This record gives sequence, C-alpha cells and structure tokens, in this order.
Amino acid sequence: MKKAIITLFTGILLTSCGDSQSGDNQGSGQKQETEDRTEKDAKIMKMANAYFKPLPEAKSFDRPIAKLGKKLYYETALSTSGEMSCNSCHMLPNFAVDNEPTSPGHDGTRGERNSPSVYNAYFHISQFWDGRAEDLKEQAKGPVLNPIEMGMTSEPAAVEAIVAIQDYAEMFNQAFPDDQNPVTFDNIAEAIAEFEHTLATPGAFDDYLNGDEDALSLEQRDGLQAFMDAGCTTCHMGPGLGGSMYQKFGLVEGPYWEYTGSERKDEGRFEVTEKESDRYVFKVPALRNVTKTAPYFHDGSVDDLGEAVKIMGKTQLGKDLDDETVKSIVTFLESLTGEAPDYALLSEAS
Repeated sequence: MKKAIITLFTGILLTSCGDSQSGDNQGSGQKQETEDRTEKDAKIMKMANAYFKPLPEAKSFDRPIAKLGKKLYYETALSTSGEMSCNSCHMLPNFAVDNEPTSPGHDGTRGERNSPSVYNAYFHISQFWDGRAEDLKEQAKGPVLNPIEMGMTSEPAAVEAIVAIQDYAEMFNQAFPDDQNPVTFDNIAEAIAEFEHTLATPGAFDDYLNGDEDALSLEQRDGLQAFMDAGCTTCHMGPGLGGSMYQKFGLVEGPYWEYTGSERKDEGRFEVTEKESDRYVFKVPALRNVTKTAPYFHDGSVDDLGEAVKIMGKTQLGKDLDDETVKSIVTFLESLTGEAPDYALLSEAS
C-alpha cells in the first residue's frame, strides 16, 4: 500500500513538472513571436518613412479667396447648360469623383478620360492625366471652356455669367481688393485653385508615418510591406503615393490595353508633347482614397481594385502577383482613405 502511494505521488509530481515545462516553452515561444513582430514592424516603418511622407500642409480655408473659390466650384452658371459645375464630375462629398469610367458633359457627351479626385491634388507635379496643366489654376480654366465638359464659348461669356449673379460682386472685391475690376476669368480660376489648395484628406497612414504604429492594423502593416516589396514604390511614392512623376503605362509588359480591355488606345502625354518618348505615358495616379475612387486607370476601364493591382504588377513590374499578395496590398490601401473637411461640402456654411 505504501509503495502504491509513493508511486502515485511520483506520477503527480512528474506530470506537474511536465505541465510547468510546457507552459514555460509556450510562454517563451509567445515572447519570441512578439519580439519578432516588434522587429518586423520597426523595419516596415523605417522603410515606409524612406518612401513616403505625410500630406504637406494645405492652405487655410479661412480666407476670402478660398470661400469665393468654394462658391465658384459649385457654380452651375459656369456651364452652357446651367446645370454643370466642377462638383458635377469631382463630387466633394464622394471623395471628389463621380465613380464613372468617364464623365458626361453639359450635353451628355462623355469625355475620353476618367475624372480624377481633386483631393490632395495641390502638391502634384501637374494636373490632368497627360500633365497639360502646370498647376491647379491652369487646370481650373480647362473644363469651363472645354466643348464637351462645361461648354462655355469663351472667357468673356464665363465672366458675364458670374457678373450677372449679384452675390459675387462683394466676394470678388474681398478676394481681390487690389483689382479695379476683380471679376475676370483669370481670377475665377485662381479662386477655384485656392479653394482646391485647401482640400487635404489626412488619415490613418499619416498618423502611422508620424510615429503611431498602431494607426495601421497588423494586416495593413503586412500589406504595406507587400506593397513595398513588390516594387510599387517605383512610381507610387511621396505624400500622395503617386502624382509626382510620369510613367509609361505598359513599361515592362504591354500594350496596356491588352490587360485593361481599353476600347481606345490613348497615347497619353504624347498628345501634348508629340515626343515619341511620351507615347502611352501618363501622370502616375496618386493612391490617396483609392479604395473609394473606382473605376481605375486613365479611362476607368477596370472596376475592381484587386484587378487593377494585378494589372499594375504585370504591366509595370513584370510580376504575376498572387491572390494573397494582392489581397494584402489592397488591405494596406484601405489605410489611405482619409477624411474630407466639412467646410468643403455644399451644405456647410462658408
């Protein structure tokens, strides 16, 4: 009987020691896993800060010229039909896009290129897909006089339409106090540009770049690494993750329309410069708010963001990105969605 008791006690003791050892191993494993993750996250953030920057400071809306610009941005009198405004195609409550492949103009005729977002456009290298406008002011003039878009017949016609609206007189005087005749087409464009220069949409990615690692989920951080490892940063870099350079669509594998299914073989910047080196070259689109601004590419030919990522991998990098990598990258891109300023919305008081 005594021998049996001793045997039982020994068994219990051995089992207890085994459980303790197992627990220690498990705890040690969890600790190592945490340390590995911490080291990985540190490397991701260091690499990210080498490629990207937080959004540069936008201008203040609390200026007479910016408030005038907002009113003009929503002004339908600047179109032949009296129904179109800048906001018709660049809808500020909708991340400044209309989610159409191409946008209808004043008479319903559609343009040939997708309408990009005006949010965060104030620091881009140029405006329009082909870079034909040097800055926001030059860009603001284009759609008003474009026969397909807003369709005004001339600069004087646009000015007359604004002069006819009594509310504008005092606003122009306040915005351009040194001008004897402030209501000019040039000033209309400048005011719209000054308003657009306030339109920043900072978000989680900016917090992350400023040192808040937890601003991105683990999955988003892994997606960020996948984005960088794949080579997407060759073109999508800086504060906008794009918008800072031109690149040929179909750089490695082409022609691009065989991958996008584009109906028109748009020659891009070549149509502006007539340089052979600019054939099929476009301004690299910025990726801020990209999950909200479908469809994608210069002609809105692809609806799905994952498919767009795959096409980019193939045409620009010569890589067949697997589904897991694409999903991870898209998860990261979700962190680029920011918040639009309340004052930009038409329903908000100026």
